[in-house]
Amino acid sequence: MALDQYYLLGTSGLRVSRLALGTMNFGTGGYHAAYGKTLDESRPILRRYLEDGGNFVDTADFYTAGESETIVGKLLAEAKVRDRVVLTTKFTNSVAPGDPNAGGNGRKHMIRALEDSLRRLNTDYVDLFLLHTWDRLTPVEEVLRTFDDLVRSGKIRYAGLSDVPSWYAAQAQTLARAHSTSPMINLQLPYSLVERQLEVEHLAMAQTLGMGITAWSPLGGGFLSGKYRHDVVGGLAGDGRLATPGGSGYESSERDWKLLEALESVADQVGVTMAQVAVNWVATQPGIASAIVGASSAHQLEDTMAALDFELPAELRATLDEASAVAPESVYRMFTPGYQSQLVNPGAKVGDQPVGYRPMVRNWLPQSA
Repeated sequence: MALDQYYLLGTSGLRVSRLALGTMNFGTGGYHAAYGKTLDESRPILRRYLEDGGNFVDTADFYTAGESETIVGKLLAEAKVRDRVVLTTKFTNSVAPGDPNAGGNGRKHMIRALEDSLRRLNTDYVDLFLLHTWDRLTPVEEVLRTFDDLVRSGKIRYAGLSDVPSWYAAQAQTLARAHSTSPMINLQLPYSLVERQLEVEHLAMAQTLGMGITAWSPLGGGFLSGKYRHDVVGGLAGDGRLATPGGSGYESSERDWKLLEALESVADQVGVTMAQVAVNWVATQPGIASAIVGASSAHQLEDTMAALDFELPAELRATLDEASAVAPESVYRMFTPGYQSQLVNPGAKVGDQPVGYRPMVRNWLPQSA
């Protein structure tokens, strides 16, 4: 599964690599400055990704206070690959403290954010423009109309959502189709062996309504990288940032440590690293269009991209699935296969689906006869 194999994003005609390059650490300013890279340090990372066939680059106006976009724009221009690359950026977070309209998802900020991003990226369009976070305030109709206007203007090619409730994404997609405006082709969410909550609703919703999921943090914030172990007092030991004073404050559970043991065992059996297994698992899960990976060096990125060079045996995938499973909570217990089997004729044998069977609602595209 080489990186230069491309897959359609959602029900669009846009083809993207199975691994996207995340550039949150390109730049040394703002919130992400502690682990940021300068222009010269970022250059070999992006070039290695492009040389290996990658075409999906992810940034945001909020990353390193706008420096990420500036660096990405300069490097794409240097490499003369702007039209080849599927360039993604995001808006929502405020980049101008004190201005009440310089953040959120309202039309005024959406347009301003895009214009500022285009200037920093040194381009006249972005391929994919994402709402970064649900702001709980702006009517979804306002967001959709603005997305559609931006597509019609040629300043963005496609629209999508990131970090929103499943009901919000479903509402947005349904309204877009009902009114024949630009659909959402992408849903960006956290997903890893240690964070599988999107499977509760988002995954089935996205598959049903035609949105390809891009998974951020496939290594669980670094927890699955292989750098960490359980120390004698139940804490986090290792040489990564999660275990350093002032780090992310990751709170591990007994389930997490059992998962790490299973991950290490699978990695040893396959003959690869724990990080490669974790990324492979995410990138090959049903409904996942692409996994977003970052790197602190070209060498680290090369190791990560090798996660697509092998196939997890079914029995080892099952081991990871079992170790990482999270019991459904509250009403979601009602939707599990085991519970449903008790509701529909308990004890009866269930046969195969009849020839020609199709689900009532699976895809909005017309089914052929």
